[in-house]
Amino acid sequence: MAKETFVVPARRGRAMPVRKGQHVKVINTHGTQVVDTWAFRSDDIFEFMSMEHSRTWALKLVLGVGDSYVTNRRRPILTVVEDTSPGIHDTLLAACDAERYQLLGCADYHDNCTDNLTAALRDAGLEKPETPSPLNLFMNIPWGTNGELSFEPTVSKAGDYITLRAERDCIVAFSCCPQDIVPINGAEMVPKDAMVEIE
Repeated sequence: MAKETFVVPARRGRAMPVRKGQHVKVINTHGTQVVDTWAFRSDDIFEFMSMEHSRTWALKLVLGVGDSYVTNRRRPILTVVEDTSPGIHDTLLAACDAERYQLLGCADYHDNCTDNLTAALRDAGLEKPETPSPLNLFMNIPWGTNGELSFEPTVSKAGDYITLRAERDCIVAFSCCPQDIVPINGAEMVPKDAMVEIE
C-alpha cells in the first residue's frame, strides 16, 4: 500500500482510516506543535484508545518505544515503534474545549481540540460517542514531587516524529492544538501545522 502524506492544519483537525499493521508517523514539522491524537475502532467507534486504561496497562505516565496504547476495552490499538523526539508526551490532560477557553478569559469562541475532533470525524462520516482524553503528542506537562503540574513549551525540535503501528483497523484523528494562551505550543504561543504519514 502506498504511503499517504497529509498536513494537519494549524488550529484544525483531520481523521484518517488506518489498517491493522500500518504505521502512522506524526511529524512535528516546526518542533513546537502539540498534536492531540485519538484512535477509534473502525467497526465500533464506541471502542477507542483510552489514556487511563493505557496507563494501567503499561504502568507508566509516559509510554515509549515498544509500549502499546490500549482501548477502553483493554485491547492494544496503537504501539509506539519509533520516537525521535525526547519522548515527552502527555497522557493526563483532557482535550481543550470551549469551556476551557472561557475559564482562560476568552469572551468569544476559540478554536479547540474537542470541536476539531467532532469536525474531523464528521468529515469521515462518523459521530463521536464522546471526547476521550487524547494522547497529547509532544505536549510537555511536567509533574513535581508534590504532584503539581505545569504547562511548559514543547521540548522537541523541528522534524522530530513518533511512529505508531496500528494493532487493529481504526480511525485515527488528530488536532493541531489551537492553544495560544498558555505556552504549550512554544514560547511564542503560535499554533502551527504538523504532518502525518501513513504507510
